[in-house]
Amino acid sequence: MKNNFFLLLLILSFDLFPQNFTLDQIKSYPFPNELVGSIKSSKIAWAFDEKGLRNIYVAEGPEFNPRRLTSYMEDTGQELSSLSISADGNWVVYVRGGDFGSNWDDELPVNPTFNSFPPKVQIWSFPFSGGNPILIDEGINPVISPNSNKIAYIKNDQLWAASIDGDGEPKKLFHSRGRSGSHLWSPDGTKIAFVSYRTDRSFIGIFEDEDIPIKWLAPSFDRDSSPRWSPDGTEIVFIRRPGAAGKPDSFLGARHIPWKIVKAELNSSKSTVLWEPPKTLRGSLPRTHGGTNLHWANNRIVFLSYHDGWPHLYSILEDGREELLLTPGEFMCEYIKLSPDKKSLVFTANTGNDKYDIDRRHIVKVSVDKPNMKVLTNGKGLEWTPLVTGDLKNIAYISATSTRPPLPTVMNLEKNSKKILSQNRIPNDFPSKNMVIPTQIKFNSLDGLEIHATKFEKNDGKKNKPAVVYIHGGPPRQMLLGWHYSSYYSNAYALNQYLANQGFIVISVNFRLGIGYGYEFHNPIDGRAKGASEYQDIKASGLWLKSQKNVDPKRIYVYGGSYGGFLTAMALARDSELFAGGVDIHGVHDWTRYGYLNSNYYEKPSDYELGRSTAWQSSPVSDIDTWESPVLIIHADDDRNVDFRQSTDLVQRLRNKKVYMETMVIVDDTHHFMLFENQMKVNKATAEFLIRLSKSNIN
Repeated sequence: MKNNFFLLLLILSFDLFPQNFTLDQIKSYPFPNELVGSIKSSKIAWAFDEKGLRNIYVAEGPEFNPRRLTSYMEDTGQELSSLSISADGNWVVYVRGGDFGSNWDDELPVNPTFNSFPPKVQIWSFPFSGGNPILIDEGINPVISPNSNKIAYIKNDQLWAASIDGDGEPKKLFHSRGRSGSHLWSPDGTKIAFVSYRTDRSFIGIFEDEDIPIKWLAPSFDRDSSPRWSPDGTEIVFIRRPGAAGKPDSFLGARHIPWKIVKAELNSSKSTVLWEPPKTLRGSLPRTHGGTNLHWANNRIVFLSYHDGWPHLYSILEDGREELLLTPGEFMCEYIKLSPDKKSLVFTANTGNDKYDIDRRHIVKVSVDKPNMKVLTNGKGLEWTPLVTGDLKNIAYISATSTRPPLPTVMNLEKNSKKILSQNRIPNDFPSKNMVIPTQIKFNSLDGLEIHATKFEKNDGKKNKPAVVYIHGGPPRQMLLGWHYSSYYSNAYALNQYLANQGFIVISVNFRLGIGYGYEFHNPIDGRAKGASEYQDIKASGLWLKSQKNVDPKRIYVYGGSYGGFLTAMALARDSELFAGGVDIHGVHDWTRYGYLNSNYYEKPSDYELGRSTAWQSSPVSDIDTWESPVLIIHADDDRNVDFRQSTDLVQRLRNKKVYMETMVIVDDTHHFMLFENQMKVNKATAEFLIRLSKSNIN
């Protein structure tokens, strides 16, 4: 009877419900990313995604008037990435195609428009002054020479080079075993440092000329990465980790992940360990944006470490002496950029002069040789991905507020003035005035851990409202008090605004495993497949909503994507009495299907069976017998982050259980819904499902 009543509601028109703006309006914003600059001029460039129309825009100081460079005026789902500007500012280089936010196969073509022959993943160059795009070659990861005349890139796992102006034929530089990558030109443009990845180990190589053998720097039974040149081009610093072998580690519990900074001389291949973190959990290899963020800045080596409990910047002298903490305080550093003169760093941090800044992002500047950090963008806005222009007069970054979507912005350091670029790209009917201002809330999880969340609620004085818990993916992410710096989570922010406009109270919960609140919050020893302790935070968020006087306790719902899909399924499986329904978008549902839990070796971890059992108990499918709530399951079948079979398996189990379920499969698109039309299908299906649930009497 319950299901029949629910089915009758399917015929209700979505437009019958009052609304101040449509989902199409709130999703009409342009989204900028890939912001880059020339190291010798005031020229900058960025990519704009305007409802699937992806193009490169450029601007130049002192006026910084934006100009569209490319003319891709049809949405074919082709991403623009690896954007860069030559040192002389005359060329813009980018990759078109692929899905470079994936866990695997990111360099393979994406074909959501079902072309008979999929689009190729290609490298293009474009004169900054304008003209026609120049096809360089198929490939990925283009790096422009400091002489501004050549591009080094990866094709078929090997290193190639081509002229930046397209003159002549591309050339394979050499053939090396393994997979080449992480390539970097020497300061004079005559050599290339690269990493040769060889499964359990990796080496740093130096290529100079096809007639000169490759030089391998201190090869060992380790994994070397992140090569960085000395200013004079005679030495390299890099990160060294132990090789991927040895006695199997236990599944459960936590362990130190060792790493060190090593310096090698090109002429002698002599190597020296410059620095190692403490052998503690906090001293493990950092897993925030950019990892160790290694830089060689004039006479100091700069890097990021988590060993004081927060991802902070440090610097040491070239010989490893004089360790200096540059960024003390309880906040994180990310999107770190060295200035063109190599005297300072600019970065994004969740700190400022407001008590709520832990849930925002601001731009910070610090010298490489002294802890004189200064927050440059205090206030209620959000700012990220900064860079110092080549003339050293400006900082370019992307900024947003809680109601104004992200746009490129330039700060003049001499005048302390700011200019927001491309405001005319925001459509006239974009509903800024009808959006709610999200607020920070805090509550204790089931085990007492303090949890932050952002709340979206329309100030309409109504009682007995439906409510939704939104769960982010990752899980190393943090939801903010405004538009997000990730396109995936800007989309979620827009959808949460829409749901609030429809009368829901929405809370976006920052559960443990996320970033922004210190090492222990980011790295619980019993999270993920080791116990899913983070689910306590999701249940606590539902209980917090249930305790609010203006929330209908029978209309609390949940939705999320990726890791958020996993926790959505967990909520519906374990606590259908609390969560009355939800939307699971490309979630993980069974940890035991992952290879690391299925050892074929004779020697197994000491807790192998307990680890597998714990992983099963940490999976939504282990609680399928108590799943009663209706669910919408959505997955794209070219997903390169979460195996599509995770949802296929869950659907069959729910069918057998006769749980009310709707499904949506997006054919030939990826985890990131590269085609705007597909993203809108997902958004509308999610909103419609939650609205229909809220209008029914289903428990």
